[in-house]
Amino acid sequence: MNQHPSATVSKSGVNPIVIIGALFFIFGFVTWLNSVLIPYLKIACELNHFQAYLVAFAFYIAYFVMAPLSTKTLKIFGFKKGMSVGLIIVAVGALIFIPAAMTRTYALFLLGLFVQGSGLAILQTASNPYITILGPPESAAKRISIMGICNKLAGGLAPVILGTVMLKDADKLTARIETMPEAEKIAELNELASRVIFPYIAIIAVLALLAFLIYRSSLPEIDTDAEDETVATTNEGKNSLFDFPHLILGVFTLFLYVGVEVMAGDTIISYGSSQGIALETAKFFTLGTMISMVVGYIIGIICIPKYLKQETAMKLCSLLGLFLSLGAIFTTGYVSVACVALLGLANSLVWPAIWPLALAGLGRFTKAASSVLVMGICGGALIPLGYGALADMWNPQQAYWIMVPCYLVIWYYAIAGHKLGKK
Repeated sequence: MNQHPSATVSKSGVNPIVIIGALFFIFGFVTWLNSVLIPYLKIACELNHFQAYLVAFAFYIAYFVMAPLSTKTLKIFGFKKGMSVGLIIVAVGALIFIPAAMTRTYALFLLGLFVQGSGLAILQTASNPYITILGPPESAAKRISIMGICNKLAGGLAPVILGTVMLKDADKLTARIETMPEAEKIAELNELASRVIFPYIAIIAVLALLAFLIYRSSLPEIDTDAEDETVATTNEGKNSLFDFPHLILGVFTLFLYVGVEVMAGDTIISYGSSQGIALETAKFFTLGTMISMVVGYIIGIICIPKYLKQETAMKLCSLLGLFLSLGAIFTTGYVSVACVALLGLANSLVWPAIWPLALAGLGRFTKAASSVLVMGICGGALIPLGYGALADMWNPQQAYWIMVPCYLVIWYYAIAGHKLGKK
């Protein structure tokens, strides 16, 4: 009988988890910077709502475009070296921000975001199945929850740290440029754009250092092509991922989930501003979303699988998401913004549950399935862009109706969708 992949790392299990935890911290820091970049670039590059949400589109569409190449990258380099390659690509994307800021060219900012997303696609393709397989499948959601805490702590810090630099006096500047002569306005906006340069130089240095440390680390390889006898028998006669309907629906569910998760973090600053709250205050709102996600992850670590099954946690989270979406739509001011922030709690245990449920029984198809699941992350590109279009058409509050059907599909996957095609 073939050895379970996790057995190859059992003697050094703590070290890999620490390394993957550092990666998830980086994912969070780079990803949730978008919540600051959206209002920041909206001012600096003079954009409407739809144009501003191209930030999320450029970043997350890279997951769809690059995920198939991610699998090839991992097959060539393996998990460890592949992660280093991914980090270097993210650093190159951050580097593009420097000429983008110097010329205040929105297209260059979007290119930098696309390159960053491409690097993260490789990192996500490697790290998510890695942490899923690193121990017993029934506790995978617990391990992913630990990774989620690393991710969301970084996600909470990033907008506060960079918001302090990039959005300083942004409300006053927005009011001033309305009446400025054109030459003076351009000078002010150029100064605003230049604020991004130093933080991104620091980010590049950290990414390069982590790439080197991972390359030199003792992170073990995992053979995801190995199957035990039960999985091998079950998968006999299966030739493609389309033979696993629970995976295909899992990809669509992940697509919708990432869309609503990104909306909860990336729209909240701009939404707070639309509710009459100053950007100086609103820059902290993403931290609220991240804190509520961390609370959810802690609940998952304590309760899964001892008190809650992964799919049960997912059911409860989807129903809470539905309730809070409606709360954001039908209330106003700080209460409405609080409903958006608390969506972090509703979203917290969905990602940790989807991955093990969708990858269950995949065996030799795991790497390919992981890359397809990573493609589903492009929901973070399309659904917030849809929100931006609806915000221009209606208003930023009514645009949250886009979340309601998303949570209903997530609820269905938790109830029955993950069982499709299983004997």
